[in-house]
Amino acid sequence: MMKEFTTKQDKYIDWRWQAVQTKNREFDGVFYTGVQTTGIFCRPSCPAKIPKRQNVLFFKSADDAERAGFRACFRCKPKNEYFPGPVATLIMRTFEFLQADKMGVPTIYALSRHLNISAGHLQKTFKAVLGLSPKEVIDMMRIENFKQRVKESDVTTSLYESGFGSSRSLYEKAGETLGMTPTIYKKGGKDMKINYTIADSRLGKLLVAATEKGICSVSFGDDVKTLKDELKKEFWAASIENKDAVLKDSVDIILKSLNGEKAILNLPLDLQASAFQMRVWSQLRKIPYGETRSYSQIAEQVGNSKAVRAVARACASNPVALITPCHRVIAANGKLSGYRWGIERKQQLLDKENKNNESNRNKS
Repeated sequence: MMKEFTTKQDKYIDWRWQAVQTKNREFDGVFYTGVQTTGIFCRPSCPAKIPKRQNVLFFKSADDAERAGFRACFRCKPKNEYFPGPVATLIMRTFEFLQADKMGVPTIYALSRHLNISAGHLQKTFKAVLGLSPKEVIDMMRIENFKQRVKESDVTTSLYESGFGSSRSLYEKAGETLGMTPTIYKKGGKDMKINYTIADSRLGKLLVAATEKGICSVSFGDDVKTLKDELKKEFWAASIENKDAVLKDSVDIILKSLNGEKAILNLPLDLQASAFQMRVWSQLRKIPYGETRSYSQIAEQVGNSKAVRAVARACASNPVALITPCHRVIAANGKLSGYRWGIERKQQLLDKENKNNESNRNKS
């Protein structure tokens, strides 16, 4: 089968997946999706139910998808001729240039000159489609590049090869993106011993991992292998072992919380994070059961009302689901926005909490 038409940077930003989730017709003809569980390929705006991300491959053309063994969807008819919209074309051209140039674009102005459009138009387009500015995208790609390089090289060499002009610029971005200093990240959990277990829950597979100091990861997934791979990727230099019995008590507490018990999750934690992330996560743990807060409210509570995007990134990088209830943070307009473990799980968590609160009020 042909390789997925994407890169590590694509996976980090996932602009194609964003188009699929919103069924954006602008992207019809830009790329095609192949669903491994059904063997069917579609255009981005296919009206069928959105598949799970881990089952989706991307292709440049319908011919590529067919050569990989996929058959055309009867509903969206991907083999028909489609003409991408100007917004989709601009996003595609931008990413193609960034990937080819390997972080060689120093500013949004240099990027806009290459694309022959105004910086303002590029900014507006990116925010409308991705919810990110071009500068944020470039910074994220540089950080992801650094994360890959530093595993095989020293910090100084990796930062320059990733496009950072100085160590200061890297450390400023690393605090909110890596959740730790670049030097600590390079260690990848070196000299750490991590025990983990995977249990069944009403939201799918639940992984709980802990060091000697406390829990370092709580995550949901659809299969055991994906959860194990994600843990090993994050702590690639650590000694990781499956120890079900060691974590039984912690898992029981987390499952009880998931099933409606309002007991405060005061399990010991061992988290690598920046000071800002720690402040955000602390505020999240103060949100009462069954209630929600907006990203802007959390930003005000941590002392920086303008840091809404940084708060959103801190929520997205939360490593311990439920214990730090990032599912209780929603957009200012009431929409659920994103969730690291899937928007459907976020909806289910909030629905369960609301239902339990309503049931308790009726009893009283």
